[in-house]
Amino acid sequence: MEVLQNDRLIRAAQGLPVDRIPVWVMRQAGRILPEYREVRAKAGSFIGLATHPEWAAEVTIQPVKRFDVDAAIIFSDILVVPEAMGLPYLMEEQKGPVFPQVVRNQADVDALKMAEPEEDLAYVLDAIKFVKRDLAGKIPLIGFAGAPFTIFCYMVEGKGSKTFSQAKKMLYAEPALAHALLQKITDSTIAYLKAQVAVGANLVQVFDSWAGILSPAQYSVFSTPYLKQICDALTEVPVTLFAKGAFFARQEMAQLNCASIGLDWNMDIAESRRLVGPNKTLQGNLDPCALYGDFKTVEEETKKMIQQFGTQRYIANLGHGVYPDIHPDKVKCFVDTVHNYPV
Repeated sequence: MEVLQNDRLIRAAQGLPVDRIPVWVMRQAGRILPEYREVRAKAGSFIGLATHPEWAAEVTIQPVKRFDVDAAIIFSDILVVPEAMGLPYLMEEQKGPVFPQVVRNQADVDALKMAEPEEDLAYVLDAIKFVKRDLAGKIPLIGFAGAPFTIFCYMVEGKGSKTFSQAKKMLYAEPALAHALLQKITDSTIAYLKAQVAVGANLVQVFDSWAGILSPAQYSVFSTPYLKQICDALTEVPVTLFAKGAFFARQEMAQLNCASIGLDWNMDIAESRRLVGPNKTLQGNLDPCALYGDFKTVEEETKKMIQQFGTQRYIANLGHGVYPDIHPDKVKCFVDTVHNYPV
């Protein structure tokens, strides 16, 4: 086990006491930073940056230097997994990810391969190695992947969507096919997360960005069993589950072998604590839009949030990724307010 100079985030995830609340910010490495935009311009594209290990490592560390956060999170994308399974994607300006090919039938599912991270995703693993070298044990590094259902949505729909009606159609019309695809995604995701841990990730987060489009009954059938497989397989490091919009699944997630559950800003904190129980750590959940307020507002909103969470079994974060037009100084104000909060 690596000895870290600042292990507050790991301690909080494990339910051990901390002398200061740990904090990091979803999408902390990215468009809010001018130094990120410089590297992105050199790379020429988002995918060009994500697939260049030295540059990906550089932008992973930028927010650590600027904000003094308690963890770095590797700069990558959840859609590298379908690409490694044989379904490449493009990142279109203003539109986001687009898959030229989609998965709609058994032949499409059969054509997908199991991702082999050491070959197909070596660029991510190399970036992690560079980050670990540069961090030199100062703080933990978070690895991540998309949750199987969220990846399924993109592979079937072919792009982002308000409804993901094509993806949901498969759940109702061809549930066996949906399960076959979800299982393939899960197997590849487990291999990928294990590979990240093997090269130095100290904690992993699973992002279920589209969980909220499912009904509670569907979530129990098409998401939970696959998250369970991931949590059961990843025993080496703490696992955080972040299911955006899945307020109805908090109790269900609390039954899984995860260390932490991420909340979005629509989830009531006291109710979440009651539903989740005392044996899980909560992460979140400031509305990213609060950072559009002045410094006093950011400070007040952050303190109000912490008062509800308490200072133990808690990792401070936003309730979703930081928006690209938020000023970096507001993020610094958020981080400093968390760090200055008396424990």
